[in-house]
Amino acid sequence: MDVPDHRRLGRQLGIFATDQACGAGLPLWLAAGAVVRGELERFVVELERRHGYRHVNTPAMAKRELYERSGHWAHYHEDMYPPMDVGAEQVVLRPMLCPHHILIFASEPRSLREMPFRLAEIGPMFRYERSGVVGGLSRVRQMTLNDGHVFCAPEHVEDEIADILAMVDEAYRTLGIPPARLRFSRAGAGEKYAVDAHAWRQSEAMIRSALDKLGADYVEAEGEAAFYGPKIDLQVSDPRGREETLSTIQVDLHLPARFALRFRRGDTGEQPVMIHRSIVSTMERMVAHVLEVHDGALPVWLAPTQVMVTTITLSRFLACLSR
Repeated sequence: MDVPDHRRLGRQLGIFATDQACGAGLPLWLAAGAVVRGELERFVVELERRHGYRHVNTPAMAKRELYERSGHWAHYHEDMYPPMDVGAEQVVLRPMLCPHHILIFASEPRSLREMPFRLAEIGPMFRYERSGVVGGLSRVRQMTLNDGHVFCAPEHVEDEIADILAMVDEAYRTLGIPPARLRFSRAGAGEKYAVDAHAWRQSEAMIRSALDKLGADYVEAEGEAAFYGPKIDLQVSDPRGREETLSTIQVDLHLPARFALRFRRGDTGEQPVMIHRSIVSTMERMVAHVLEVHDGALPVWLAPTQVMVTTITLSRFLACLSR
């Protein structure tokens, strides 16, 4: 029996196609795939709205200076596309959405009364994946991420993490995905991480406290953190038994400090905690995973063809009855 493979299933079901003229890691969503993706997007947006998220839209590129300020250029530029010269400036295709959401938070004064301040977006981003690893929908160079960021006071972090995990649980149950395993991904040795040791200790303590308060079962993994902070990775297995990360929750004190973010608490200003989170990963990776989990037989609400009307002549109807 063949192990489900989303590349084969995607061709059979008309979900996506690839073409050398477009390029490696740049799949073409076909009509059926656009329906599946649209239903997935609609589902997650409705879920996020019920949990208090405001949806925004931001540009797919920005000046190089934005990523230098965020630290992405120093820590992540090998996985980014080269800058494009536009007049006297250099513009970069974004590898992440978080700097843009930071700019939205910083666009006007904020107070404790507005916290937690939750933003969400389904937006494109770009990673320069090497040609030997791209394939199908699971590893692509342009992806559309179900991204979100919560700016909050420290006392909000535990409840926000619990709420995000509840959202992921609801999404996985609705999509028919078995429950994920939790991995507490911490920093390791090396220069790929931001260097504020105090911020790292605080961030890790917040995650550990939230997981322990929930009584969650988790494993710890050093060297798997994001460059700016520790995270909770929700690990799933594909039909081949390979483990991958679909959803993440990251606690970040680094970027709020880099951008001097503040909110007003009484008469004083305070730096917020920033929580990065994705509920259903990228549209590409989640559709690939769901195709394989269900061997192409998608949940009814997600199926590209909901109803099919066919014409049967009277003679054919009578012939069927006589069999």
